[in-house]
Amino acid sequence: MPRWLPRAIALALALYACFQLGVWAFHQLIGLLLNILIAFFLALAIEPAVGRMAARGMRRGVATFLVFFGILISVVGFVVMLGSMLADQIVAMVEEFPKYLDSLINWINSTFKTELSRVEVQDSVLKSDWLQQYVQNSASGVLDVSATVLGGLFKLLTIFLFSFYFAADGPRLRRALCSVLPPAKQAEVLRAWEIAVDKTGGYLYSRGLMALISGTAHFILLEILGVPYAPALAIWVGLVSQFIPTIGTYLAGALPMLLAFTVNPWYAVWVLGFVVVYQQFENYVLQPKLTSKTVDIHPAVAFGSVIAGTALMGAVGALIAIPAVATLQAFLGAYVKRYTVADDARVQGHRRRRRGQMLQRFRPITAVRRQRSDTAEPGGGLSTAD
Repeated sequence: MPRWLPRAIALALALYACFQLGVWAFHQLIGLLLNILIAFFLALAIEPAVGRMAARGMRRGVATFLVFFGILISVVGFVVMLGSMLADQIVAMVEEFPKYLDSLINWINSTFKTELSRVEVQDSVLKSDWLQQYVQNSASGVLDVSATVLGGLFKLLTIFLFSFYFAADGPRLRRALCSVLPPAKQAEVLRAWEIAVDKTGGYLYSRGLMALISGTAHFILLEILGVPYAPALAIWVGLVSQFIPTIGTYLAGALPMLLAFTVNPWYAVWVLGFVVVYQQFENYVLQPKLTSKTVDIHPAVAFGSVIAGTALMGAVGALIAIPAVATLQAFLGAYVKRYTVADDARVQGHRRRRRGQMLQRFRPITAVRRQRSDTAEPGGGLSTAD
């Protein structure tokens, strides 16, 4: 046996073990890595506000705390307002439920010629097996719901802590990163950081603008239908639909549908139809145009990046896909050499040639035919040269 073979086998086994250990560690830490990624983009989003306050002499830690405190106060106030509104409407709907049930039973009796009564319907529902099974499952699932809520709160706390450190210690973090790089690489890293801040801010600006448009459109609809708490519901739809990817629009539309049902059951159908139509308008018309202007990427690239981000990392990928792609595109644009495009009609998609170009193209063929006719014999045959 060669002397190097045992050492090579041991080295190969050690490398394979290290690879397996790395894969295991990555799968165990994937949740933490996603939280850190979200925190980093959140820190990039609030970096302009923190930078302005720090430029006026305020410490970055205090400035970051004030920004996060303002965000927390806004979120808590909005949740409390919606919670009180939702509680009032649920109480009103429960009180009016017998009236809704009587109207539904009367419509069924008059349409299908039946003789149903509210007492019989209530008894059959209360004594049904599926209701008892649902109550048992709900009672056993309380612990799972509590664990999910606590896990979500812990994730939010982790994200806010990391984003606070990233924003408050931003200069120190950049200095530590640049200290291990040569001067040429330091300039590239700082330029990439600046581009990421600009693109993330532009993306949030576009989301805020779309939230304003969505809230205004839904406010007009709710005012026309006479649904109570229309301003609060419009704010809810605008924020939730834009900052919760993929299912945000339908999740946001559930609450207006519930309140519209308390006014008139058919109003809930109108709200559902409007939500579906507006979602298609936003996905294919509004969002690509606004996103391409604020983060300077093509609408098709913006749409494709959201799909790719969702496929790779789910909701987190859909949320950060556009600013990440815009940052990468702007950073790589400095390394792509561009040339002046030739003045050719085919660049504009036109295949029609000018008349002069067509004549010039067929002119050599005409000259050849004339030469052949000149060298032909008088009897119609060709010469020996031909």
